[in-house]
Formats: sequence, structure tokens, C-alpha cells
Amino acid sequence: MSIPVDERLRVFRDPRSVAVVGASADESKWGYWLASGALRGRHRRRVELVNRRFDTLLGSACAPSLSALDAAPELAVLSVPAAQVAGVVTEALEMGVRGFLGVTAGIEKEAELAEAIRAAGARLVGANSLGIYDAAGDLELCWGRFQPGALAIVSQSGQLGSEIATLGARRGLGVSRFVSVGNQSDVTAAELLADLADHDQTKVIALYLESFTGGEQLFDTLSALRETGKPALLLTVGAGAASSRMAQSHTGSLTSRMDVVDAACRRAGVHRAGSPTELVQIAQACLATTSPAGRRVAVVGDSGGQCGVAADRAVAAGLTVPAVKEEVATQLSELLPPGAAVSNPVDLAGAGERELGTYADVLASVLSDPDVDAAVLTGYFGRYHEDVPALAVREREVAENIAAVSASYSKPVFVHTMADSSSTADALWAGGVPVFEDIDATVRTVAGMVALRPMTAPAPAELGAPAGVSLSGYWAARNALADCGVPFPSGMVVRHRLEAVAAAETLRAPYVLKAGWLAHKSEHGGVVLGLADAYELVEAFDRMRAALGDGEYVVEEQDRSEHVVEVLIGGHRDPGLGPVLTLGAGGTEAEALRDTAVELAPITEETARSMIARLRCAPLLDGWRGRPATDIAALAALAAAVSRFLAANPGVSEVELNPVRVGPAGALAVDALIIEETENPND
Repeated sequence: MSIPVDERLRVFRDPRSVAVVGASADESKWGYWLASGALRGRHRRRVELVNRRFDTLLGSACAPSLSALDAAPELAVLSVPAAQVAGVVTEALEMGVRGFLGVTAGIEKEAELAEAIRAAGARLVGANSLGIYDAAGDLELCWGRFQPGALAIVSQSGQLGSEIATLGARRGLGVSRFVSVGNQSDVTAAELLADLADHDQTKVIALYLESFTGGEQLFDTLSALRETGKPALLLTVGAGAASSRMAQSHTGSLTSRMDVVDAACRRAGVHRAGSPTELVQIAQACLATTSPAGRRVAVVGDSGGQCGVAADRAVAAGLTVPAVKEEVATQLSELLPPGAAVSNPVDLAGAGERELGTYADVLASVLSDPDVDAAVLTGYFGRYHEDVPALAVREREVAENIAAVSASYSKPVFVHTMADSSSTADALWAGGVPVFEDIDATVRTVAGMVALRPMTAPAPAELGAPAGVSLSGYWAARNALADCGVPFPSGMVVRHRLEAVAAAETLRAPYVLKAGWLAHKSEHGGVVLGLADAYELVEAFDRMRAALGDGEYVVEEQDRSEHVVEVLIGGHRDPGLGPVLTLGAGGTEAEALRDTAVELAPITEETARSMIARLRCAPLLDGWRGRPATDIAALAALAAAVSRFLAANPGVSEVELNPVRVGPAGALAVDALIIEETENPND
């Protein structure tokens, strides 16, 4: 996947000249930090300082205005009071300035100013930016100092971006590029991320965002960056906030904004970290080793208690701890004392204390299992040399052997130790083995790196509805969805009593009668079930028509399948991230149960199966208390079909099948709703 980059953004990476407008000698002022940082790069570019109150600043000449300079700077840094910004920008554009870094906040008519900059062929980062830094370009235009390294930070909050950089520096993780995007009045986070594609110093990307306008482009860019070997870690806020859009289906009310963001992360192979510390820990591990191929983890330790805790925390983090193969268990039995746990977790039962090399030998055995993707070593290893200094050399040798074992199997090893700041830990890190003092941090890092592998590519969306055909109302929705493979009961449209009689003669009882134009039929008396014969059907039709008026009513054969579980399949079009599919427990209690799984549409049947497995009601579908299992394959196929329909029809804002009755012999949709972008249906 190619990554389009606006070449005008190069001015924010390595400009030929910079002018700091509002430079200062006062260390408590923004102008000082911007000026002093810019001057550190004057061996590489021309640096101009502008402040009408001074002739010299920080040992350099200072001009009273941009127009007083001998030549136009390529990049102008705006650190003047808000009321002066527009005038400075006008002056700069007349001179031919190509880029602006806007630090000042509270600029009046900021959007109009940004438009004027774009119209002149220039670009603006900010306003309200904390600045930019580029290690390769010797460009420092920000508050504070950064340690050069491999981590790029693109942040909507400059302060939080600085925290990430500070936490990274404490762990020896430096910054390749830092950009505080500020208000994104012009240049967006997605554009700045795309500009990292050929930034050789960047190996891992940290991204903090509070909004996801243009999110489809942003996640496409992150996916493309991952393909180039630059994984991304996302930090955001609002995990508990409901979707801001006024959804008219059950699906919309069941889906939070963070559900959708997480789905976008899974699709793109991005990990959403829970805190700056977690982000930095995973970033450091990404630079040390490769991501596990899957979630299957072997837990090895020298304490039964620590092994048990590690296994429990691994499962809580979304990993699995499968039993090792019989031949591997046999190998372990030969390495360890009688009675040692050898299935997984593996407890060394004192063997490590007798011979430190056992740690590496056991890890070699478990990593040889094709059903193991990574190993977690937990416990005392790493501290032997502290308590017994004579073991220092041997422990370091074993650490190097552990790293060699990991490399030989191309499977990462992660170490939780009681001494994470030691020469042994240094040897592990140097060999590509991440080390942590906390077991939760260890397994979170494993899970986070697993998340950097994207989900299966989606199926193509080719099921667009005919142009100009309305999809409003149950019967129209039914027909459109049936065309893409969704099964419905036999049914007929009825508008008056004689058609109801004809329906009774054509269809098989018992019958269901529905007011086809209502979105939520049961809440308005718009559905009657279990009509046993023609007399009951006609009588129910007369009552419903008298209460609701003329309209398109639908009569269907009532599904009589046994051992059925009711499921909801729906989707909506997120304004920033595109089509989203929701699958969950259905029926009239769907909103009370709130048991759902969410992915971006379209999805494959494989992905649909993974969504089903995540539901709390999944045991009911698998067969509960002696009941037969339902046809999960049919449900997965139906969910994938609905996702393709939604993705292929941009004019559809919401679609919902609720309930879908899933039984041992298949899945059947017994109600459907499609809301088009221009609709405002009557609930």
C-alpha cells in the first residue's frame, strides 16, 4: 500500500531556514525555548530571531520584523500574542514563507487564517502546538529537550506527548520525531503520520488522539506504515463515552465510540494502550524483538505461585496458555525433578537453582512446540547475582543463551524478574529479550505486540443496491438483504382486509403480522405473533390498522424452529471511521443485555466466527445444558453478507436484523431495518 505524502510537509522536517517570531531571552517564555532550540540547529540551516524590542538575543542578531530580514525564511514559528498572529502571517505569505508552526493559542478566526495559508500554497502545523522536533534534521522547535532515538510521537496533546518522551527517556528510549498537532487547523495527524513513511530513524510510532475526524484515512495510513515495518501504538480517551450520533436502531445505541476505535485498531494492526507507561513499555519491546505470531504463550518459572499468577494474568490479558504437546512434556520431565509441573505453566521445581542453564534448556523445549507462539519467564531469574555475586558471570551467560534460544526459534521470550535493573537484565535486553518488574506489564506487552498483527483481510464489498431504489420500510429492506443472501420467512405485503385473507390462504400458519414502516414495531403495537388461522390474522389486521392507520403491513410465516438462540446483526456508518458491523445477543432485551462484538465492515466469515466467540452468549450457541449446537457457520456467513451490504452501500447509514433466529438447521432473519442517510423515520 503506497502512502501519499504532501511534499510541502518537508518544511517541518528539515527546513533550509527558520525564523522564530516572538523570540525571547526569558527562560520562562515560549520564545526562549523555541529560539534556543532553533539556534542549536544553525550549523545546518539559517536561523533568524524576530522581536521588535531587541537588537540581539541569545548572542544572535534579532530583527524587528520578518520583512526586515534579508531573505524569506522557509519556516516561520509563530510565538506572538494571538492578536498579532494574522498580521505576521500576512507579512510572511507576502515574503514567500512556505511553512508555519503555530504555537500561539486562542487565535481569532483561526480557520480563515489556515485557509489563507493553504490558498497561498503554504502549510500550517497547529495552532496551539507544543512544537516539533526531528532528530535527523537537527530541528528543535519545542519546549524542553529530547533524547534522540527511534520513537516518533504524534500527539494531539503536546503535554501528553512530552510525558511519553520523558517516560521513554527513563527507559533509554529516545525520540526520532515529535510533532504536537495542536488544533489541526490545516495539517492533520494523518498527514504527519504519512510523512514518517520514509523517515529512516523512526522504527515505532506513538500516537495520541482525542478525535478521529478523517479516521479512515488515518487508519489506512497506520496500516500502510505497519507494512513498512513501523508499528503504531495508540493512546486515546473516552473509553466510557457512548457514540455521539443519534442512532435510530438498537445497534447504534449498543455501540460506543471506543468500540469502533478498537475495531479500527484491530483492522489496521494498531495496539491501543491504556496508559503512557504501557505505551512506552510496548514500544521498547517492539524495538527489541519481533511480535508473537499468535496469542499462545508458554509460562515458565521457578515458583509454582508465580507461575500460577502469570498464567492467570496472561489469560486476563487476552492470551491463551495451552498445554504443551506430549513429546515436549516428556522432554521437560527429563530436564526437571520428579513431580515438576510440565504441561504449561512449567515449574522448574528448584532445577534452576541447582543449574542456571536449566532456564534456557526449558525455554528451548517449550519454544520447540509448534502450538506455542511466545514464552514468559517469571520469577527469580535475574537476581541470582545480587544475592550470590559468584553467580554473576554464569547468570549473564544464561541470559545470553536465553536470547539465543529465542532467536533460533524466531519466537520472542519476555522476562518478569524480581531484579529488572541489573547486568542480567541488560544482557537480556541486548539480546532482544524484554524485561519487566511487574507480571501485568509483562503479559500486557505480549498482548499488545500480538495486536500489532492485523486481522484477516476483509472480503470485497460488491453488493450495492440498485441506484434510485428506496430501502425504507421492512419489505424493501427484506428484499434488498435477501438479494445478498439473508434468509427470511415466506411473507406477503397486505394493505387491506382482502389481501390479509389471501395471505392466510397462501402462507402456512401460524402467522406474524407487522406494521412494515415502523422501526421499533414491538414498542408501538406494530407486531402480533402466533396468529393461528385466517380468522385471527384478519381480526389482528383490523385492530392494528385501526390503531396505526393505512400503510404497508407484512404477513409472514412464524418460525417454529426449536432450540433457537436470538441474535442481533447490525451496522452503522461511523462519521469518521466508516461502516461498522455489530453482532450480539438479540431480541427485545438486546439493549438490556448489551452483549456485543464490533468490527469494521466488511468482514470475512472467519472474523465473524471470532466475533461470535467473544460474546457472553456464545455458550448458548454452542449448545447449553444438553441442547444441540446451533449452526454457527450459517450465522457467520449471514453476518459477513450483511457487512458487505453495508460497506457497498454508502447511502445506508444503519442496517439491522433483530432478531436473527439461529438454530441447529440454520439462521433466519425475522425482522430487518435499513435507514438511509436522508431518512428521519417515525419510531
